[in-house]
Amino acid sequence: MSDSSEPDATAPLPEQVPFPASGRLLGLDYGTKRVGVAVSNPDQTIASPLETWQRQDPAQEERRLRSLVEEYRIVGLVVGLPVHMSGEEGQKAGEARAFGRHAAEVAGLPLRFWDERFTSSQADEHMLAADLTRKQRKGIRDRLAAQILLQHFLDAADRERPPGAYRD
Repeated sequence: MSDSSEPDATAPLPEQVPFPASGRLLGLDYGTKRVGVAVSNPDQTIASPLETWQRQDPAQEERRLRSLVEEYRIVGLVVGLPVHMSGEEGQKAGEARAFGRHAAEVAGLPLRFWDERFTSSQADEHMLAADLTRKQRKGIRDRLAAQILLQHFLDAADRERPPGAYRD
């Protein structure tokens, strides 16, 4: 997604806006080459993998995001934040924050960042257990990681804790 406009300094950040307790959520597993996408059910109890975007054209990504928000009646975004094992944020976390804030602005939705440590390795374990080929795994890894990330958020007792805090 592009950074086409400057944010309003007086407006709260998308992650500071109250987050809905019901309605479908969209989970986004940010990557520089691909973005995994997952969606929750309206009761916010089950996450399902949806698709993977190939990162190329920011305008096309924005159109796809708006389309998904409309089609699934999305009420909030959950974006994975790649934090270090220590809980500290690095460059990739900064990129994910910028991506998430822009996505929330484009979609006009509240946002939560969520610790995504181990989601890709968990996705790999699930796919290996399912005996998928390397080619099959590559096609679904990112959306499965997005599903795991979103399910962790849905299962959390405290959805407002900061990313990098102790995981349950």
